[in-house]
Amino acid sequence: MKNFNTVGARLFAAALLTVVPAVSALAQMRCEFKPNAPDQHVVVKGDTLWDISGTFLEKPWCWPQVWGMNREEIANPHWIYPGQIIWFDRKAGRLRLGNRVGGDGSGGAGDPSTLRLSPQLRMQGLGKDAVTSIPSGVIEPFLTEPLIIEGDELKDAPRIIATQENHVFIGKGDKAYVRGKLNGGTSFQVFRPGKPLRDPVTRAVVAQEAFYLGTLKLQKEAEPGTDVHTFVVASAKEEMGKGDLLMQAPPMPMQNYVPHPPEVAVEARVLAIYNGVTHAGQNQVVSINRGKLDGLDVGSVLQLYHRGQTVTDPGASKGWHNLGQPKVKLPDEEVGSLFIFRVFKHVSYGLIMQVTEPVEVGDVAKTAE
Repeated sequence: MKNFNTVGARLFAAALLTVVPAVSALAQMRCEFKPNAPDQHVVVKGDTLWDISGTFLEKPWCWPQVWGMNREEIANPHWIYPGQIIWFDRKAGRLRLGNRVGGDGSGGAGDPSTLRLSPQLRMQGLGKDAVTSIPSGVIEPFLTEPLIIEGDELKDAPRIIATQENHVFIGKGDKAYVRGKLNGGTSFQVFRPGKPLRDPVTRAVVAQEAFYLGTLKLQKEAEPGTDVHTFVVASAKEEMGKGDLLMQAPPMPMQNYVPHPPEVAVEARVLAIYNGVTHAGQNQVVSINRGKLDGLDVGSVLQLYHRGQTVTDPGASKGWHNLGQPKVKLPDEEVGSLFIFRVFKHVSYGLIMQVTEPVEVGDVAKTAE
């Protein structure tokens, strides 16, 4: 199956995270331009840096290298806006940025209508209209909702012990009575533990899914001599009730992601696919069994592979004293790219950026060779 797509390729999001990538590792990668790369591309609303770079590059995530970006520019990547022109400096093997300042806007080599510039910061309207790195609308819920629980994170979590008028479930505006230490927090997310996530290789439980239910706001802290706090439901995505657990709401992330290879060699497996499907296509979210302690950070890009099957070789002879036929492992087959956008200790979320075959649980995700 080719060109397996399930979601539109160009989406905007209001919440992204700024990170500084592994520049040294990126510099060691060879980023090749496509043989049929165009001379230029006029940026339009809805473009992403990944899409634009994919027009010119064999590996779109190589774009920081071919821009010749320094650490300051990478840390502040709001420098491409609709109406600007990306042009291919074939002599230098670099991409350049230009602004339309008049003329017919053709933007070709020597065209006076284009002012050629290096990537630079834009001080006014920062981030409002800037082209984002990846199509991120689909990942926004995964940025702030606690969907992965590791280790003893559930230990001593505050919990709902009663509801307003003993309702089985509560919704927006209803009261909830909570017991547990708040540690100074006033805004909490409510979740319910879900199924365990097992490593496809070891079968050990590496984390637990958590179903996000909504948010609670502290109305009245517990009086002296009691540990029961009064909360009000600020938002409800799903029904919540007695026994559900609370976790402090994380801060809203800022913009923007920059793709880069991880600092160390990483080989992971796909743990789970989200949105209730068994196979994942482009712009769908998966979790993998590697995280921060394994060398991954936000913006890491891994290649996806179907793991090669182990087959018998009926034509090989092992001698009369050996029974059976020798086993041979077939090569892993590359099927796409995975962009890591949220990292826990041992688990990470990734957005599938390019895919030629459906991705399955157990598929391999590893550093590009």
